[in-house]
Amino acid sequence: MNYCQYEPSQTEKIIGLFTQTFSDSEGEAEGKLIGELVKELIETTDSNDLYVFVANDNNRVVGSILFTRLTFESDKQVFLLAPVAVCTDYQGQGIGQKLIKVGLQAIKNQGAELAFTYGDPAFYSKVGFRQVTEEQFKAPLSLSYPHGWLAQSLTEQELTPIAGGSICVPAFNKQALW
Repeated sequence: MNYCQYEPSQTEKIIGLFTQTFSDSEGEAEGKLIGELVKELIETTDSNDLYVFVANDNNRVVGSILFTRLTFESDKQVFLLAPVAVCTDYQGQGIGQKLIKVGLQAIKNQGAELAFTYGDPAFYSKVGFRQVTEEQFKAPLSLSYPHGWLAQSLTEQELTPIAGGSICVPAFNKQALW
């Protein structure tokens, strides 16, 4: 298994991976929604605000994660991990966790200080995320699943609340995603 940043030539494969994986687990409508989100994120997000990582098995994209900039009313460099997909027939092998660890290290090496995600605490706690509240770190939009708001420090510093709001990249600025 090879873990690395994506090549633009892999874009269609990545979109297909997200569409199929989410269709398998959440239904066709959700698969289409997430596939379109990934397409929009890759096509419209400034390259300074987007990192895409893939897991390749014999030149087949079997996993992918995206990090997009999350801007708080502070000078901290912050990224949002979302979405994450591992091909259905490759799940349960630790590929997603390894991919997330590779991605977190890469964004840390680029100066990121905090990473957030919005999902299943049981899964993301395995890679260092912990639950936080909106009182500590305000999400860009209202959360429909508040206990899924998670963060981790990428420095030696503990998580310290940040006052004020946050802003996500335009592709994530849709209430249905939160």
